[in-house]
Amino acid sequence: MAKGKESTIHIGIFGIRNQGKSSLINKIAGQEIAIVSEHPGTTTDPVKKSIEIPGLGPVVLIDTAGADDTGEVGLKRINKSIEAIKHVDLAILVISGNQISKTDIFLIDLFIQNDLNFLIAHNKSDLIPLDKDFALKTEKEYGVDVVAVTCTHESDISNLIAKIRLNIPESAWKKNSMIGDLVSYGDIVLLITPIDIEAPEGRLILPQVQSIRDILDNDAVAIVLKERELDTFLKTTGIKPKLVITDSQILLKAAASVPDDIPLTGFSILLARYKGDFEAYLQGTPKISELKSGDKILMLESCTHLVSCDDIGRVKLPRWISNFTGKDLHFDFVAGLDKLQTPIEEYALVIQCGGCVVTKKQIMNRLSPAKKADIPITNYGMAIAYVQGVYKRAIAPFTGSIIDSLDYL
Repeated sequence: MAKGKESTIHIGIFGIRNQGKSSLINKIAGQEIAIVSEHPGTTTDPVKKSIEIPGLGPVVLIDTAGADDTGEVGLKRINKSIEAIKHVDLAILVISGNQISKTDIFLIDLFIQNDLNFLIAHNKSDLIPLDKDFALKTEKEYGVDVVAVTCTHESDISNLIAKIRLNIPESAWKKNSMIGDLVSYGDIVLLITPIDIEAPEGRLILPQVQSIRDILDNDAVAIVLKERELDTFLKTTGIKPKLVITDSQILLKAAASVPDDIPLTGFSILLARYKGDFEAYLQGTPKISELKSGDKILMLESCTHLVSCDDIGRVKLPRWISNFTGKDLHFDFVAGLDKLQTPIEEYALVIQCGGCVVTKKQIMNRLSPAKKADIPITNYGMAIAYVQGVYKRAIAPFTGSIIDSLDYL
């Protein structure tokens, strides 16, 4: 599965072949984004389209291949469709003819296992109308809405969209503020943003942009500077920021320059609390000290990018952890939201990136196998802070005072 924007709702269209899934997604989107054919199995890889739904905002629609596909290639298509379940906020199961197949029941079971909201769209209702008794029985059995849909009837599509609005979980569209509980009107937040070889040409990286927007949304003031201007700024302006947020890899330098009475954290740590499993990260991060030679560490990157010699996740962080522990460790890297090639039980630690380009649900599902296997998990920024010796201070804005936080460490 390709990544999606951090704040965008993802809706997946599922079902067996030739139920009109592609026609339905085209009608919802108001344009032809999926190939429509009378031949079953036309859709291969999941097809994605970003649209705007009034009352919800940006939405990514995902058209998946038929879950009853056949053959070796068909099995691969099915696996990709099943994998999509982990990355959507709402599923629409498309059926027709007042029938729910064994494959549909299999999909419903997967929706329930993944704690995924879903509704059932009875398509082609102009050919075989939705039977009221069937609808009532199905709604009672699964506790979901069953909607009659005909792609040629605008009123049906409007009704389906209304049901989508009702069934989207609040957590998917109602976003918590990243720092709203840390700052008040007029507070100054200082952002330290290094411009190095990894910085994109002509722009800031996404976590920095997201932080600036969140600061403005909370009627606070954002001041942005590079690390080499930090000391001069603090000495000459007399400004005392309410909060300082820095790139994680220079946390140690920032901690040396920023007075102890000014809260300090990192962009990745901010994201860890905003959309990661922060409580599990707090418990898992200190486990770095318990690593042994030969241990495997899984590095989870939520995006794909060209790797430089100074790459934070592939080069610097593994080196820092190895130097900190003094152990001979093995690091595996998985980019995007691809499947793991090694059983999760083989890892001693899982380290998730900030996840700026994916949803919280995608991150939580990504980490779920490790949690179920009782494998410690942490986040890039928190791991960096830990091995640099500034962990307590970096998490203190979210856990209590700098002095008293995390006495169990």
